[in-house]
Parts: sequence; C-alpha cells; structure tokens
Amino acid sequence: MDFSIHKKIIDLEVVEEDPNMQLNYYQKEDQVLLAVDCIIFGFDKEKLKILLIKRNFDPEKGKWSLIGGFLKKTEDLDQAAERVLETLTGLNDIYLEQLHTYSKIDRDPGQRTISVAYYALIDVDNYRFDGIQIDSAHWFDIKEAPHLIFDHNEMIEKAKARLKRRALTKPIGFELLPEKFTMRQLQNLYECILDKKLDKRNFINKINSLDILVKLDEKDMSVSRKGAYLYVFDKDKYEKKVQEDGFIFKI
Repeated sequence: MDFSIHKKIIDLEVVEEDPNMQLNYYQKEDQVLLAVDCIIFGFDKEKLKILLIKRNFDPEKGKWSLIGGFLKKTEDLDQAAERVLETLTGLNDIYLEQLHTYSKIDRDPGQRTISVAYYALIDVDNYRFDGIQIDSAHWFDIKEAPHLIFDHNEMIEKAKARLKRRALTKPIGFELLPEKFTMRQLQNLYECILDKKLDKRNFINKINSLDILVKLDEKDMSVSRKGAYLYVFDKDKYEKKVQEDGFIFKI
C-alpha cells in the first residue's frame, strides 16, 4: 500500500471524529472582529428620538456612540443584536431589522472591525430602562443629535432613509406609538419620519381609507377641553386584509 495515501486517509478520519479540529483550517487567514451596532429610534408623541450612549472605553472614550457590542461564537447576528439591546437597555421583543454591513478597513482605529448595523423602533413613553448598565444613555431629538464616533453618523442616515421607505409601505410606524394614540399623534409621527408637513384632512382621509384602525370611545383629555378620540392599530385585521385581499399599505 502507498503509505502517503494511507496517512491521508487516517488524517481525514481524525478530522471526521473531532469536528473541532476543522477550526484549525483557517488559522492562517486574517482574523477580524465582527460587531453589531443598534440605531434605536423612539417617539415621544411629538418628536422622533434616537438613543445614544457616551462611550466609556478607548478608542474615542467620552464621545457619543451608538449602542453596540461584538458577536460571540455561540450566536448569529440577530441573536447578537437582541443580546446587546437587552443587556444594555433591558428591552426585548421590539421591532428590530438588519440594516447594512460596514467594512471599511480604517473604520475603527482600535482594530480591524466589521460592523453590521440594525435599527429598532420603540415607544419612548412605554419603555422605562430599569436596572440596566447604561447610565450614560440619553435620548436626543433626531435633528439635534451630536456628532458620533467612527461611521455611526452614516449608519443613522441610512437608518432614517430605510425607516422612511418602510413607513410608507408597511405599518411599522405603529411600533413607535403607544397602544392607544390620537390621530394628531399619528400625523406628528409621520411628519417626523418623512420630515415634512402633511395636510391634516388628506392624511386623515388616507388613514381612514386603509380601514386598519379602531376608534375607541375613550378620549385623550390632555390635548384640549373637548379632548381627542383615541385609536388602536388592528394588527389582526391588517394581516387578514393582506392575506385575503392583496391589500397594500401605502401612505
């Protein structure tokens, strides 16, 4: 028997018996870090907000940053983003969508790092950050946010553009509102997302034509003496209309 061939067969059998040895195949390849950064949008019934954190380690210590962290060997990217959000803010079960991958060689002066950006949507009033490790976190008006480290400003701009496109064709805007909201609050939200004023009558007619809101008997009495009727988004009705009627959400 050709002993060189026999040795190759033995080597293959060893690899099959110990899958962990396969990790050694890539030791000679360049190693880079993989991070996730989260753009967290919030709405306080009047303005679109973004949650930022003051960085407490180098490089760029003391400067404002998005919330982020590094991928662990035991998780995929979505799990990493969910872990970072829950660990640093206590939030879970919220709208979270992968946005874009950033891989410029010099984007992080600390070490070669590739970052996958996600954006999340929450209602500011209904979420209280309790018992979390994020003392330096702060909500900023999206138009008054400070300059951020690395390419985080670029991430925010891309997230804003994605949110605008999604909000025009999907009911994701309701993720930013409390369960019960007024029509004025809904219009405020869309004006903030689209960054333009909307005609009140046209907006209300358009929303009513979609037939996916339920008008309640309750009123928000804080807005005026007469108050304003409250509405809720009927998610079940929306999904049924999409499945049965080919319904298209469009603002």
